[in-house]
Amino acid sequence: MAECAHDWTPGEEAAHDEEKLVVKDANGTLLADGDSVTIVKTLKVKGASTPLKIGTKVKNSRLVEGDHNIDCRIDGFGAMQLKSEFVKKL
Repeated sequence: MAECAHDWTPGEEAAHDEEKLVVKDANGTLLADGDSVTIVKTLKVKGASTPLKIGTKVKNSRLVEGDHNIDCRIDGFGAMQLKSEFVKKL
């Protein structure tokens, strides 16, 4: 009998579920999609005339893979990506 290239084992599917993205804030707290966070350091924004000030609230953050692992929308700035080391969970 010829082997099918689409064979799978139940253990492989469970292994993929365990590979969730782990993102921690500046204090080491685990972040999840939809968390509200605040900026812990004034950040210069390329192309903007004013920086993101300390204490700026970010709502409905989305975690993504990469160097800047938080995808969000900030009032007055629009959509941007932040590094998790510059935010803390509210």
